[in-house]
This record gives sequence, C-alpha cells and structure tokens, in this order.
Amino acid sequence: MLLNCGQPLPLLRHTDVPPRVIENFILTGYRFPNYSLRDCLLSAFRPTNETGNFWTHFLPLFIFFYYFVEVFGWEGAPDGGDPFFYPLWNYFVGVFCLLMASSMAHLLNSMSLVVREVCFFVDYGTISAYTVGSSLAYYYYIHPQAGIAETGSQNSSHIDLKYEPAELTSSYAIPEFRVFFETCYIPCACVVAIICVLSCCNTRQRWRQYRYIIRTLVFLLPFLISSTPIFYRLLTQSPYSTVSSSFAASTSMPSFFYRHCLWLLVSAVFNISKFPERLAPGRFDIWGHSHQWFHCCTFLSILDELHMIKAEVRAILLSPTLLLPPNSLSHLPGPTIASTYGVMFLLQSTIVSIIIWFSWCANCIYGSQREQLGKEHPKKHLKCR
Repeated sequence: MLLNCGQPLPLLRHTDVPPRVIENFILTGYRFPNYSLRDCLLSAFRPTNETGNFWTHFLPLFIFFYYFVEVFGWEGAPDGGDPFFYPLWNYFVGVFCLLMASSMAHLLNSMSLVVREVCFFVDYGTISAYTVGSSLAYYYYIHPQAGIAETGSQNSSHIDLKYEPAELTSSYAIPEFRVFFETCYIPCACVVAIICVLSCCNTRQRWRQYRYIIRTLVFLLPFLISSTPIFYRLLTQSPYSTVSSSFAASTSMPSFFYRHCLWLLVSAVFNISKFPERLAPGRFDIWGHSHQWFHCCTFLSILDELHMIKAEVRAILLSPTLLLPPNSLSHLPGPTIASTYGVMFLLQSTIVSIIIWFSWCANCIYGSQREQLGKEHPKKHLKCR
C-alpha cells in the first residue's frame, strides 16, 4: 500500500504491530501486516527487518546453481537427463524450493496474518522435502553399495570391481545395516520429514514459548536418519581401491561432511540463542541479527553438502564399470523415475495436504482480523511528510 504522496508506508516499532508479528529483541523495522503484493516486492529494496532475511537465501540460489551445473561438464559424465542424475536433480529441486520458499516467506509475510502463517508453513514443508532430496542423493551416490554392480547371469556371483578378493567376502562391512539401507532408509526419511512438517507447523499455533528450540531439535532427527550412509562410510573402509582415481576423488567427502555438520551446529546456535540482538535489543534490527546469520550458516552447510555429493559422483564417474544403469543387475538398483521423482511427488503431495490443513486452521483464527487490523493501523503513520 502506497501513500497518496507516492511514498511507501513507514516502518513501525514493535509496539505498533500485532503481537503475532513481533520477533524477540527486534524493536524496529516492522512492516504492518496489510501490505499489497507490490509493496512486499518493493520492500526487498528497503531496509526493513526482513530485508536481510530475504537476500541471505535469495542470492545463494545463484551460487548454488553455479556449483551444481559444474557436474554436467565433467569428462565422462552422462547426459543431464540420464537416469544416473535423477537423484541429483531431486536434490537440486529440494534445495531450490527450500531457498526460494524461505526468501519468499520473509518477503511476502506482511500481506496479512493468514498469509504470514501460510508462508512459513510452506517454508517448513520445503525444508522437509529438502531432507528427502538429500536422502535420495545419499542413497544412490554414498550408499554402501553405490556403484557396486554385478555382471553376468542372475546366478553369477561375479562382481566387476577392481577389488582384492578378500574385500568381497561380505556385501556389507556391518551386515546389520543391510535391511535398513535396502528397505527402510528412504521410507524412514519420508516419514520423519512428514513428522517434522507437522511439528513445525504446530509450533505456530501452540508451544509458542519454545518454538525455536522445538523447530531446531525437530530437524535434528532427519539429519541423523539421512546421514546414516555417511556415518557408515566413515566407520568402514572406502569402497574404492586405494590405488584408483575414484579413491582419490572420494577422500574429500569426510572433510566436507564435517564442515556441513559444523555449519548446521552454528546455525542452530544462532537460531536458539538469538545472538547478537539479545545482547543489544534494537541495535541489530535491520542488519546482523541472528536469523540472517542462521540463513548464511544453513546455506554454507548446503554448499558443503553439495561438494560432498559431487565428490562421490565424481568417484563413481571415474570408474565407468561401477555406474548403475536402471537395468543392471546390481546390489543397489539404479535410479528410476518412480524411485526418485515418484518418491518426491508423493512426499510433496502429502506435505501440500498438511499445509492446506494448517492454512485452513490459520484462516479460521486470523481471517476475521484482517479488516480489524486495517482499522487499527495508526493514522499518524499514514501522513505524508
């Protein structure tokens, strides 16, 4: 909404906006929750307390894309539409939706209290979808049997790998993990993702006092589930021969994973502690508050995760005999449309249903307040200066 004099609406203090909009230790820079879509878009170029939140996840989209497409230019890489890359594209979709939904949620949430709730419901949904996209990439590129393909007839036990015979005595160095990896890993990742969406959406309607702690801890569970292939790889020997180029390519995987974990830990600290604005309320309202640092750290964790996945993709590509076409007789079935895009479609459909339900509940609670908020908007803020 623009004033008659053509000037944008002034920014408000925390005492002038509904309690629902107030963020801990942020005192100024608020937009009143009745902006038009145009006003919201223009506010990306104004110093509000959401401007930094928008740009710290919108600009990283382009950085992520730059590093992502590098894979398709590697020597020996199949065409971008090859089934080998289905899991990687699902990972890309998960990250893209997460960053875009997060940036748009912070940009558009001042249209109304209902829109604000819906924006963050979608935000939580895309975070959960991202965790499953990561799980699909881990499953096909970092899974204990990734790249291990059997050749010959169905009764043949020959494995076309450059391993010493002693290294093939067991399919899994830790046999107890076999059932989990082969039958439960992806379903568990999907179930946990749905639980996360339900829990985080609930924190906007109840458990408000502990919402930041709950949201942070809730997403610890999908991290632990999704990362089990990596934990397995760290606890066992590399699946590649120590003299192969694949082994050299995969040696960077642990360091990228440790950095990924470090950035996630730092982001969690920022999200829970509300540092630095807790130490000086009002001083970091526009730039430098905890949520902006939280965004920066989460993106850095995603970037290191991408480098980790790329390292494993490169290791497989450097051993062409280990590639997994969908029809190959292998310990790990190759990626198909159903096992990648199909999984993501079913998950997204479920998440959308959850978002619709919570959005309907939010509309029942806040929908009637839209006109009332417009009337209560202090007239002194609408004067041209």
